[in-house]
Amino acid sequence: MQTVTLQVNDNFMQEFLNYINHQKEHIHIENDSNLAYDPYFYERQKKLHQTRDDIKSGKIEMIENDEFWDDMDAYVESLQK
Repeated sequence: MQTVTLQVNDNFMQEFLNYINHQKEHIHIENDSNLAYDPYFYERQKKLHQTRDDIKSGKIEMIENDEFWDDMDAYVESLQK
């Protein structure tokens, strides 16, 4: 069995569902719970994986936690002035 993701135009959905209904012995349809909670789940997952790969390759440099919070504290201080 293989899994695919499909995007169907709204105006073609009913025709598509009719076709699927005739092929139901070969096709299993399951709602993706990830998309129920977050419709942009897969786009965000792809971006997260790309960011992680960029960090591992050295393309993006991560800063230390303490450095981040020091910068944030300085920024908040500058806003309060």
